[in-house]
Amino acid sequence: MESAREDFAAATPGGPGDLFDASTDAAAVISEHGVVVGWTRGAEALLGHVASDVVGASAARLLAMPEDPVRLAGVVARCRAGNGWSGQTAVRLRDGRSLGIQLRVSASFRVGDTDCFLVSARAQRQRWAMGQSVLDGFLTRAPVGMAVMDIELRYIWLNDTLERFGGVPRDERLGKRLSELLPGVQAEVLEGLMRKVLATGIPVTDYEYVGWSWADPNRRHAYSTSFFPLVDAVDAVTGVCYMVQDVTERWNARQLLTMVNEAGTRIGRTLDVMETAQELADFVVPRFADFVIVDLLEPVLSTEGHGAWLTDAGPAPARPVMRRAALRSVREGSPEAVVQIGERVDFLPPPHDAHLIIDGDPLLIPVLDPSDELWATREPERARRIREYGLHSLIAVPMRARNTALGLTTFARSLNPVSFGPDDVLLARELVARAAVCVDNARRYTREHTAAITLQRSLLPPAPTGGTALEVASCYRPADPSGGVGGDWFDVIPLSGARIALVVGDVVGHGISAAASMGRLRTAVQTLAAMEMPPDELLAHLDDLVLRLSDEEAAAGTAARSTFIGATCLYAVYDPVTRRCAMARAGHPPPVVVAPHGPARFPDIPAGPPLGLGGMAFEATEIELPENSLLGLYTDGLIEGCDHDVERGMSRLAQALAHTEDDLDALCASAVRTLVPVPQSDDIALLLTRTRTLGADQAASWEVPPDPAAVGALRARATGKVAEWGLGAELAMTTELIVSELVTNALRYATPPIRLRLLRDARLTCEVSDASSTAPRLRHARSTDEGGRGLFLVAQLAHRWGARYTAEGKIIWAEQEIR
Repeated sequence: MESAREDFAAATPGGPGDLFDASTDAAAVISEHGVVVGWTRGAEALLGHVASDVVGASAARLLAMPEDPVRLAGVVARCRAGNGWSGQTAVRLRDGRSLGIQLRVSASFRVGDTDCFLVSARAQRQRWAMGQSVLDGFLTRAPVGMAVMDIELRYIWLNDTLERFGGVPRDERLGKRLSELLPGVQAEVLEGLMRKVLATGIPVTDYEYVGWSWADPNRRHAYSTSFFPLVDAVDAVTGVCYMVQDVTERWNARQLLTMVNEAGTRIGRTLDVMETAQELADFVVPRFADFVIVDLLEPVLSTEGHGAWLTDAGPAPARPVMRRAALRSVREGSPEAVVQIGERVDFLPPPHDAHLIIDGDPLLIPVLDPSDELWATREPERARRIREYGLHSLIAVPMRARNTALGLTTFARSLNPVSFGPDDVLLARELVARAAVCVDNARRYTREHTAAITLQRSLLPPAPTGGTALEVASCYRPADPSGGVGGDWFDVIPLSGARIALVVGDVVGHGISAAASMGRLRTAVQTLAAMEMPPDELLAHLDDLVLRLSDEEAAAGTAARSTFIGATCLYAVYDPVTRRCAMARAGHPPPVVVAPHGPARFPDIPAGPPLGLGGMAFEATEIELPENSLLGLYTDGLIEGCDHDVERGMSRLAQALAHTEDDLDALCASAVRTLVPVPQSDDIALLLTRTRTLGADQAASWEVPPDPAAVGALRARATGKVAEWGLGAELAMTTELIVSELVTNALRYATPPIRLRLLRDARLTCEVSDASSTAPRLRHARSTDEGGRGLFLVAQLAHRWGARYTAEGKIIWAEQEIR
């Protein structure tokens, strides 16, 4: 024993008592022979014995009860088996008093050659004794409703709180089941939960439900209930105890938060004003109201102007004009409504005026009385509907967003017997506020989207026509499926000499910025085309313009990336007299040509650089188009397809246009349906034309001898041809004057050879060509001048006149309307 004590002391630096200093319990180490070999300061504090008095002595003298060898042997055996032991015993303090302690003995462990046990103890705490009267008062007056049910689920005890919750007196409850007393509070479900507790013995906690009670039959309450089994001394279940709390405020707050969060996902899913208003009405019926109407101010539904009232814009009319945007009822067909969706309405709950919408607070009418004088006199039809369908409570919430008044939303209850309260007003205000932001977003989007579409439609030719030279069909589809705007464009421009210019282009990007850039380029092309430039020269001038516009954008910092740089364009000019078509392209896909009864082909036209790169030339190519040939101009969106393979796309386009005998509009629509993928990723434009020619019976040409005397003979030939064509004496007379002036000027100022040509197309055209490049100049002669009035006279007689330059010289032309 002494060697075990020494071994223990050697294993614990600072002495045997230091090992357990960190413990809050009293602790000691006792050997298998019952001798104390370790003693802590906690043990000294609890019993009063110092280590020097007890270490090395028998532990039996510390006990305040007789030794029990049998019990001691059982504890030792259990601890040697590695299980440990705990129990209660009494020990003797240093002053002789006895103390009850909670004792724990560890599994045995070796110290040297001896088995030892760690024993820890703490004083037993005296339990507080509660008097029966205190317990009865606690159970009866607790803020939680409590009841005890027998195994048949009959009441055998309940406290005052539960009696107050249910509204049924205690004497009427005792001996009866819940389903016999309160059928309106999910009695069958609650009894099912209690049977489960009786069967399994497992408690059910915090089951929440909503229902009515006799204490407040007109308002729903939320309750939280817990059930646990009652057991006797032998653990047999003898009944069920349940506790219930009224959690209506917490339930309502949670429902409010849930509804508001759900409204954020259910309202405003589209950018359509009417649909957004209907989403609000559909969301709140029937979960919040039985009948809802949403009335919006007429300017809100308009795509022009500001679109609504500013809340600080001054006085508004007493009866604002609104339109019914949405309604919903628990009754089929919404018979409560006096005004249907889309109709005009000026309803405001009397006696309120437009200030309710502009700066008023939500209006709560808890009890709606249709016999009220104001309702009966101002809104007799609505008063009749209120009475007929039992509308008994109303909330009217003005709809405002971003300092803008939008309309009024009205909620009413009829089948739901509970009147609206202040909490309901908070929910209605929050729902309408969220919907108002969505309505305002939709209003702003609709207005701007409509403006953008209007802009782009104004930039495209409304109904392109090729006159008598071409039959024309076209199709334009922006990438935005809702009818948005894009950067593709096409145009058909009538030129002099019955010629037609065809142009198709593609600006980088989509949307309003691309549409605006497209409009500027289209205007530039029209201006350059009016100057009668050949295709390659026109593209060169357009390239210079794009460079200048891009530099202006960069200097102004208005665009992160220019929409002009990289734009592509194809420009072609068709002459129905010669059946020749001259064309040039700037980085644009080549046109497709389908000859009558022939395969489709893509002419080999030099591609040229996209617009805005500068420093590179454009080349023009001229091809002959037999009559009834098909010429198609398009943008890359038509041929890219889902695989983005341009060559395969061109092959598909050739196949789609193989049936040249079809109606041109039908062929154009069919090609687009076949080629455009769904969903469409890029803008597309397709311009199809079928060529016509001007025959020999529609044109006449004469050589002009370099002799002023020849003018008279040419006048006679021209007037004779006009008469032959049956165009009337008046047109023959003006033609005679125009021919005389143009030929005379050519003979006087130009270089031979000179030629006169008449063309009968949609208009009558007179052309005089010569070999000089001198530009004609319109002069305003003075009264004393003998000449200088020729071109001025031509300008007065002709519908329009001008000059164009050719490789051989120039042509002066004048057109006259044919009645």
